[in-house]
Amino acid sequence: MRSSATSRLILLAVLLSLGIGGLFARSIWTLREEAWRNAERTNVNLVRTLDQNIARTMESFDLSIQGVVEGIGDPRVMALPVEMRQRALFDNSLRVQGIGSILVLDRAGNVVLDSEFPEPRKANFADRDYVKVFESGAHTGLYVGAPVRARLTGLHSLPVSRAYYGPDGQLAGVVVGTLRLAHFQSLFEALNLGPGGSLNLFRSDGIVIARFPFSKDVLGRSLAGTPNMRIFQSARSGVFTGQAALDNVERLYAFRHVGDYPLMVNVAQSVDAILAGWYRSAWLLGGFALLLMAACVGLAGLFARELRRRQQVSGQLQQVEHDLRTILNNLPSMIGYWDRNQYNRFANHAYLDWFGMTPDQLRGKHLRELLGGDLYEKSRPYLEQALQGHPQIFERTRVDNQGAARHSIVSYVPDVDGDDVRGIFVQVTDITERKHMEEALFEEKERMRLTLKAIGDAVVCTDAQGVVTYLNPVAQRLTGWQGFDAAGRSVDEVIRLQSPDGQAPQPSPLRLALQQQKPVEPTRGVVLHRTSGQRFDVEESASPITDRHGQITGAVTVLRDVTDTVAMQERMAHLAQYDALTDLPNRVLLQDRARQALAQARRDGKSVAVMYIDLDGFKQVNDTLGHDVGDELLVQLAQRLTGAVRASDTVCRQGGDEFVVLLPSIDTTEQASHVARKIMAACSAPYLLNGQVLSVELSGGIALFPEHGQDFETLSRHADAAMYAAKHAGRRQFRVYAGVDAEPVRVVLEDDQASICS
Repeated sequence: MRSSATSRLILLAVLLSLGIGGLFARSIWTLREEAWRNAERTNVNLVRTLDQNIARTMESFDLSIQGVVEGIGDPRVMALPVEMRQRALFDNSLRVQGIGSILVLDRAGNVVLDSEFPEPRKANFADRDYVKVFESGAHTGLYVGAPVRARLTGLHSLPVSRAYYGPDGQLAGVVVGTLRLAHFQSLFEALNLGPGGSLNLFRSDGIVIARFPFSKDVLGRSLAGTPNMRIFQSARSGVFTGQAALDNVERLYAFRHVGDYPLMVNVAQSVDAILAGWYRSAWLLGGFALLLMAACVGLAGLFARELRRRQQVSGQLQQVEHDLRTILNNLPSMIGYWDRNQYNRFANHAYLDWFGMTPDQLRGKHLRELLGGDLYEKSRPYLEQALQGHPQIFERTRVDNQGAARHSIVSYVPDVDGDDVRGIFVQVTDITERKHMEEALFEEKERMRLTLKAIGDAVVCTDAQGVVTYLNPVAQRLTGWQGFDAAGRSVDEVIRLQSPDGQAPQPSPLRLALQQQKPVEPTRGVVLHRTSGQRFDVEESASPITDRHGQITGAVTVLRDVTDTVAMQERMAHLAQYDALTDLPNRVLLQDRARQALAQARRDGKSVAVMYIDLDGFKQVNDTLGHDVGDELLVQLAQRLTGAVRASDTVCRQGGDEFVVLLPSIDTTEQASHVARKIMAACSAPYLLNGQVLSVELSGGIALFPEHGQDFETLSRHADAAMYAAKHAGRRQFRVYAGVDAEPVRVVLEDDQASICS
């Protein structure tokens, strides 16, 4: 009986669904017919409006052209002054929107009159179809040409023309005017035909004059012979459905011939656009109908399935309860439920590990019995808040049965039913191991902090993006950044490493370590203090920091202050080439400059002079006044020698009280003698030494390249020999080396005037 009733119910549901489907199918078809008829009416109205608008424009323009033809044939008009003739021939009707200029052409196609300029523009239109058609006599009256790009203005336009004739009745020329195709385009664009819509203006022979959407490649193209064009040419107006030859889109066409002019206009809507709304409605109504039909059929099966589902749900609830108990009993946390009177209703097996009670033993006990008096009183404020509906979470420490301290996080979550709290869920998680790890981590971090604080190098730590997280005190001293200011900033902002000369930025070793995922060797550079601008020479190295899985979590860079080391290196390099007392070049640097001067002199054909100078009586100054005064005398003498020569010359302290002067690029011996006189004059003035005024005399010798030697060693020996000759001759003079047997030239200083004596 139950099976028979179910079958009849299903059969009734099927019949009802078929009836619903039929009603909806009829409604959907009616909507389609209505959408189609509405589209036909719209297209017919639009094409009629376009026909009237274009016809009025053509009529107005044709009247203007006829007026020009009549004016040309009237001798009185042509005899008027140019300005008056222009106004008479080209009336105000030419100012109508969309109308371009009118040109009067002679029979050869040359422009003889221009509506826009008193002096006609120079152009020839003999190649245009409207000139050829009138010249051949194949057409009279108004002629509409093919669309062209205007030769004078460059705009796309439609030429409209009439012929004019001379008194003998022979063709005299053509009056041609242009209608801007942009006028038709703007007219077409004002009509919204939806996606795939199209408007076209054709000449009667099938040539495209204007089109929307616009495409300059289509203008002037002939569609004669296409199926749609044959329909356009077969009747004055009509409506049909066809496939476009230009883009193969199926459209609903409405067309009309424009007045008595050789023009046709059509309005076309895409079939898909016309039926787009119907498609949506059909899908919606069809889907709704299918939904109703399915609902009718499905409803019949719900009753039988409901009973089976109730049985399944009951079994599933039992399984869920079993699964939930299994999960809760295997969680590492204690989970229990206590009612509003704080009596236990549920506890998982973790309570056995903590309190030595099974869930069955614990059920029905008061919370005070489980925790004991002291622990219960500590937890009581949290319990009262939870029973008022406020969740609680806190840490608690207790001693277990084995006497060990155990740390835990306790959460009380109220079981709320509306405004009534029926009980609380309790979760207790053992965090003893985590506490021990936190303490060990804190101790390790403290040791690391103290270590970084104590070391002498600057240490900067960042995260994986290069954002600073830590600076030790040395890093703060070098960079000028405090730890709290630098935290959260890019390492490129905190550490700006410059090249050793301080002129250009250097790549950040820490960035390279993060990119290459490996340590970067020490890089020499300069770091500027943030506030004072003080320079620190540093060696910066960097290494990435990885976690136990090998993933980069940050980086650390170490900056070693090598400012003192660099200064010492520079000082040692300087002392290797300069005298420690006078800061003059020593013999090593002098020899290098002498080799360069001699090489340059050989190339340029110049001379080089080498002077040896010695103080007269310097030993007596040291013996009587002390070595400190002697050193001060040498310093002042070095300053006077440097001031008496050119910047390109070199003054060298040879040792003790002996000096050497190198004069490169000189032309004559007289130049060297002139420098010697300057030196004698500069050094003869008294010296103020330790409060005493002291006069010192000089003796010197001069040797010249190439006369006295080809290398510096030879020149040095000869200059030294000339100097000793000057000393033996009575001192206070310079002698120029003149060979072994020749008497050297003597340079003396007498009465404060320098002279040369042979």
